[in-house]
Amino acid sequence: MLTKKIYGLIGRNINYSFSKKYFTQKFKNDKIDNCEYLNFDIDKISDFKKINLCNINGFNVTIPYKEKIIGYLDEIEESAKNIGAVNTIKILKNKLVGYNTDYLGFINSFNKELDYKNVLILGSGGASKAIQYAIKTKKINFDVASRKSDVNHIAYNQIESLEKYDLIVNCTPLGTYPNVNEKPDLNYDQLNDKHLCYDLIYNPTETLFLNESKKRGARILNGLQMLKLQAEESWKIWNS
Repeated sequence: MLTKKIYGLIGRNINYSFSKKYFTQKFKNDKIDNCEYLNFDIDKISDFKKINLCNINGFNVTIPYKEKIIGYLDEIEESAKNIGAVNTIKILKNKLVGYNTDYLGFINSFNKELDYKNVLILGSGGASKAIQYAIKTKKINFDVASRKSDVNHIAYNQIESLEKYDLIVNCTPLGTYPNVNEKPDLNYDQLNDKHLCYDLIYNPTETLFLNESKKRGARILNGLQMLKLQAEESWKIWNS
């Protein structure tokens, strides 16, 4: 009997996770019988060391460990190093190599070229860093807003007007199930049909952020397609 190749997700409170369902279904659909995908739900990043890496070929990484995981890796691919966050780990000959496929999933989730002029990115964590990198590669102007300002981003209450932006991307966890009544603190009345409001959250399919944006005429997009695309990029890396 062949030993199964194990892949898995590193995160905290990840029973709801997209990744396990996605890859389990992928293995079934594609008749990949020698692979299995598991959740590795850890309370703190140091628990990563307790995972037995025998037969494990790779990991995905989710909130809240995309940045913290870096200290446990042997190498980091250049784009992940520039982003400062890792969402994919390849294990080869006991060496752990970190990658970031979030930015590729984001770019590829658009039906056409990213032709926006000014982007507002909400949040400053690992997901936000990937989106910032994606926007930089397209040489598009952007601002980052969070609850508190620092040298790299402004606070929500310092946003002069949403009208200058044509793309607004929520990279915060606000509105994720089960906390569906939360949303970023914006003046939603400044939105109109010139805006695309993109939420990286996929559960629920329409967050309060997206709902409030849609009410004002904005086009909306959730994170499901991006998730599928970044997952496929991870699969390419594991099998390269």
